[in-house]
Parts: sequence; structure tokens; C-alpha cells
Amino acid sequence: MTDRKTLQLRDPSEADAAPALKKKGRGWEISEKRLDVLHEQAREMRRFPSEAHTMLAERFSKADLGRYTFKRFAVVGSAIVDFNCHNLGMAIIIDEDGADETLARRRDKSLEAVGVRVMHIAAKDVLENIDDVLARITAGMRMRIADKSEARRQHNANNPRQAKPRYDRAGNGPPRKPRKD
Repeated sequence: MTDRKTLQLRDPSEADAAPALKKKGRGWEISEKRLDVLHEQAREMRRFPSEAHTMLAERFSKADLGRYTFKRFAVVGSAIVDFNCHNLGMAIIIDEDGADETLARRRDKSLEAVGVRVMHIAAKDVLENIDDVLARITAGMRMRIADKSEARRQHNANNPRQAKPRYDRAGNGPPRKPRKD
């Protein structure tokens, strides 16, 4: 007879740990089949959103956020987040009643591991007082922008030769000294 594989439970300390990052693609190792399933689930969620999602999406569409836009039901790695701003590295998740907290914690840890900040908002808060929710989101965006600016400043201070681009966007380089013929 052949040996049968048995189902084994993980150690509880491992269950909350974020998955190890692989150095492939965007840091996630996901099969094409799994990625297709995730995109199909996100598409289905966009077709049938909850009332809180619809209300927040309408406010985002009317708001002028400049270069920061939020995509609804975005696939980030192996997770689907309710709203994602790629430029900021920020995700917003609307907490509905009855959601599995252990899965949510694992998702949050894996997103934090790749530099995506996760903001949780209760669906009840969105429905009852959207202005306070938008103020919280704006404050979170400002904090994230400040974090990214500080990281950029620190990188430029630690790497002075990389601080200034050699050429600007138009392709113009630094002023040249006149040649002596």
C-alpha cells in the first residue's frame, strides 16, 4: 500500500506570520491560475458591491486627489483590497460584519511586509458618517505622503551621488564647458 498524506495543522505562531517574500515578479509567488481566480473574484465584487463600498467609491470619484487615485477591489499580491492607491502604497479595507479576523490579520501582515499600509474602516461608519471617514482617509494619506518624503530625503542623504538626476525629462544634461579647439 502507498502512504497517504494526512492533513496537519500549523503551529499557531506560524498562522499569524506573513508569508516569506520570494524574489520573483513583484515579490509574490502566485501561480497564473490563482491570479486569474483572484482577478475574477475582484471583477465579481466590482459588479455587486455593498452599499458602503458604493457610497465611498462615489465620494472618491468626485474628489480631486491629484495624482493619488484609488482603484476599487484591487488585487495586491494574493489579496483583494477594497480600495488601493498604488502611488501611496496604501490600501483601504471596509470591515463588514462576519469577516474572518485571522485571515484579515494574515492579509494585513503580508501587505505590510511589501510596504502597503492598510487602513480599516467599519462599514457602519461609512454609512452613518462619511465625512468623518473621509477626514480619516485624508489624514492617513497625508501621513503616508510624509513617510514617503522622509524616506526619499533619507535615501538622498545616504546616497549623495544619486541625489540629482544627470539629465532632466527633456533630455537636457548639465551645462557643458566650452571646448577649446
